Amino acid sequence: MGKKKMTTVETKFKITYSQKQFKKARKFVQDMKKHPNRVYWVGKEGKTDDELILSHIAHKVLSGFYNSYEGWYGSEVILDMDNKRISEDNEA
Repeated sequence: MGKKKMTTVETKFKITYSQKQFKKARKFVQDMKKHPNRVYWVGKEGKTDDELILSHIAHKVLSGFYNSYEGWYGSEVILDMDNKRISEDNEA
C-alpha cells in the first residue's frame, strides 16, 4: 500500500497566556533538562529556554483548544491565526 500524499500547511498562531502558565512551563522545561534522553528532546536541540517554554505553552494551549468543546476557550487564548498552503499535493 502506497504512502498517501498530503497537503502541507504552515499555520501561525498568536496566543495569550498567564504568568501561572509561564511558571508551570518553565518548571516543566527545567525538569526535562534532568532527563536528556527522553523523546521530548527530539528536534529541540539548540533551542533556548525561552523558546522551549513558549513552545510548551503553545502546545498546551492548542491541545486544550483541540480537546475543549467550550466555544469561549478559543476566543480567549487564540488571538490570531494565519494559514498558508506550502505544498499542493492534495488540493480540495
